[in-house]
Amino acid sequence: MALGDCWKQLSWFYYQYLLVTALYMLEPWERTVFSILHRAYGRQTFISQSRCLLHFFRRACGC
Repeated sequence: MALGDCWKQLSWFYYQYLLVTALYMLEPWERTVFSILHRAYGRQTFISQSRCLLHFFRRACGC
């Protein structure tokens, strides 16, 4: 029963994600392309920001 409840909760979160991002209007292949591009952009942004912060703190600390 616990596995079924967990799956139901995950399905609800996924549905909320689709509603908030308006992806429910897209076809499945379009959702996949959007998700791949979104992850790639987010990953690139995170990496560049972390490198920038690392550089800043190295200069601030004199390392």
